[in-house]
Amino acid sequence: MQKSGDLILGGLFEVHFFSIFPDLSFTSEPQQPTCHGFDVLGFRQAKTMAFAIDEINRNSNLLPNVTLGFTLYDNCVELGIGFRAALSLASGQEDQIILHNTCVGNPPVIGIVGDSSSTRSIAISTVLGLYSIPMVSYFATCSCLSDRKKYPSFFRTIPSDAFQVHALIQILKHFGWTWAGLLVSDDDYGLHAARSFQSELSQSGEGCLAYTEILSLHKETDELRRIVNVMKKSTARVVIVFAHESHMINLMEEVVRQNVTGLQWMASEAWTTAVVLQTPHLMPYLGGTLGIAIRRGEITGLREFLLQIRPDLHHNNSYGNSMVNQFWEFTFKCRFEPAPAGWVEGGGILCTGQEDLENVNNEFLDVSDLRPEYNVYKAVYALAYSLDEMLQCKPGRGPFSGNSCATLQTLEPWQHVYYLERVNFTTPFGDQVSFDENGDVVPIYDVMNWLWLPDGSTKVQNVGEVKRSAFKGEELILDEDKIFWNFESKKPGRSVCSESCPPGTHMVRRKGEPKCCFDCIPCSEGKINNKSNSLECTSCPEDFWSNHQRDHCVPKKTEFLSYDEPLGFCLTATSLLGTIICAVVIGIFFYHRRTPIVLANNSELSFQLLLSLKLCFLCSLLFIGRPRLWTCQLRHAAFGISFVLCVSCILVKTMVVLAVFKASKPGGGASLKWFGAMQQRGTILFLTSIQVVICTAWLVSASPTPNKSTQYHNDKIIYECSVGSSVGFGVLLGYIGMLAFLSFLIAFLARNLPDSFNEAKLITFSMLIFCAVWVAFVPAYISSPGNHADAVEVFAILASSFGLLVALFGPKCYIILLRPEMNTKKVIMGRGTRS
Repeated sequence: MQKSGDLILGGLFEVHFFSIFPDLSFTSEPQQPTCHGFDVLGFRQAKTMAFAIDEINRNSNLLPNVTLGFTLYDNCVELGIGFRAALSLASGQEDQIILHNTCVGNPPVIGIVGDSSSTRSIAISTVLGLYSIPMVSYFATCSCLSDRKKYPSFFRTIPSDAFQVHALIQILKHFGWTWAGLLVSDDDYGLHAARSFQSELSQSGEGCLAYTEILSLHKETDELRRIVNVMKKSTARVVIVFAHESHMINLMEEVVRQNVTGLQWMASEAWTTAVVLQTPHLMPYLGGTLGIAIRRGEITGLREFLLQIRPDLHHNNSYGNSMVNQFWEFTFKCRFEPAPAGWVEGGGILCTGQEDLENVNNEFLDVSDLRPEYNVYKAVYALAYSLDEMLQCKPGRGPFSGNSCATLQTLEPWQHVYYLERVNFTTPFGDQVSFDENGDVVPIYDVMNWLWLPDGSTKVQNVGEVKRSAFKGEELILDEDKIFWNFESKKPGRSVCSESCPPGTHMVRRKGEPKCCFDCIPCSEGKINNKSNSLECTSCPEDFWSNHQRDHCVPKKTEFLSYDEPLGFCLTATSLLGTIICAVVIGIFFYHRRTPIVLANNSELSFQLLLSLKLCFLCSLLFIGRPRLWTCQLRHAAFGISFVLCVSCILVKTMVVLAVFKASKPGGGASLKWFGAMQQRGTILFLTSIQVVICTAWLVSASPTPNKSTQYHNDKIIYECSVGSSVGFGVLLGYIGMLAFLSFLIAFLARNLPDSFNEAKLITFSMLIFCAVWVAFVPAYISSPGNHADAVEVFAILASSFGLLVALFGPKCYIILLRPEMNTKKVIMGRGTRS
């Protein structure tokens, strides 16, 4: 198809499906290849280019005073034919060229619209790029064509497969499909798409491929059977296919044979709108398919232009018959004269050229869903707008050497490429058309869904769009209420290798499997994970611990010997009870201070001993409650000093008893002068002051401090008082033990003194209890964790204090209160009888 003009645009279109090449024996002049299998949609695309040029020529604002012409070739879906056509367009082809003032024949084109195939576009652009002849494809999507170094003059009005891949990954992400299979055709389109898809999916981290299979160009039954078996056995419920409809026809035959249902198909733009697959036979399997399609557009006036087609009645029916005549014969199932032999005899009809095209019911005149045609329309206008901008250049203000401009007479192809790279216009349908640095158009796709209607018919409906803009980046818009799902649930299916790991667990990848296949392992104690699908758990801060679900850190439970808990309450009550008993005993002794039993047992030392015991009971309260700095410092000092004071009183009392016994013997009176009241007080003060020095040195050098310990329980904080210096604590206890042992030893030696009420026996027994308690305390204290150590120490304090109180003062109170007849000097001296 051709039309003359001032400037010529070339076009390459698929007007026939098949081609037959002659025998190339080179023994005679080879015949031209012949094409058959008329493609009515390919012809409509060619006529769309003719319409766009006609519309431009009628537009006085675009390329005024310039008439565009065209030369269109059929590539017959064959690389060799398409390549020859492109070279003819680029160089001009006439049997005879007459060189006079003007050349006779078709001039070379200034730009080509085409080709429709990535493979042919790669081959053609490789050559045209050498001469900077611009080529604007309306259907070639291979991302490899974005390489500006290899294809410097290639442009396209269809998004590249790189964006198609982005679009499909966006849909996968939207529905949470992380586990999918990939099928691709064995050509540049499929193989480049596979590499791009695998790379993008890996980088995005949005999912994994369960398998990748290549669909052969030929119908190989065994290979198809193997591929469908892989699909059938895989747990992936989503299948993405980058292939042409011819590949899908062969594949679906095997899918139907094996009855593989329950799959969610995702279609590339190559077969999204393929009518041949939308049959009742295949819809049980392909119903609900989601795919991306070339942007639909509206071209006002195109249908009226198509209705103006009229055959060329003066052209014979030999090879080279015009595309219009072939279209006419295909549409009306007739033949122009001279008809092929046997046509009329076989019942065929002859074309008259008067047939009414408007009464024909086929897809040629259906302009409601223009997709490749819309891209052809945009490609023609891109070339026209770039030429218009070039011809509006003002001399002296041009972009070329010396600020020169390109002219119609001196136009070079590379100058056209310069302006085409900068073209920017908006179609009547409202879409912006411009090319980026790689020659790719601003990408936009329609999202399509295959709807299976109750009456068995099918419909491919638009359910959204995916596009890229300079401001919002990639954007997916879906109307989910319109989407038909071919599942019983009528909802999107699930396609994951492993379900998401809930909070509180972390992912552990399965060895040798894709990253989408993993196990969910609960976080260990003290670690949490409040996100889904996290690879690791994080440790809680020092004072926090993981909750039962392992998804949040909660404050650790705090423990100390508290007044509120039963143990702390009992120890507090016991301490207060001992203090009260001491006060009662003091009251009894004070009330009966004149009685022999009180006087005989050194009343002053008895009162000092009772006061020290009272302090011992009260100091145990410092071990109960939350440890603080002052309680930690005071508790051991008060404990040590109180007990040293108590044991010192007992020691002095024991020594006084022993001295009195010696004084009763002849010549022993001198011993009493060393144990007068002043000496007794001084001895107690001296012995106690040593403990005060020990406590002071301990507090100054390594003072006990409050400590939060987690060494006993990871999920609990034990508040305790660290002793600061174990040596200091050991010296404090050792000094008390030394005095207690000394008291026990002296009392033991004096136990058999001839008194009816020998206090040495009571002191011996009390010291035996005291030493037994504290000898048992040391291992119990060391082995008790946390607040139990405080409880052990309080128990030791209370037990030893009660032991001293009961052993030393129990018998005396018994006599004072219950046996007053024994509270006489005679009985005390052993000269009276006890009844």
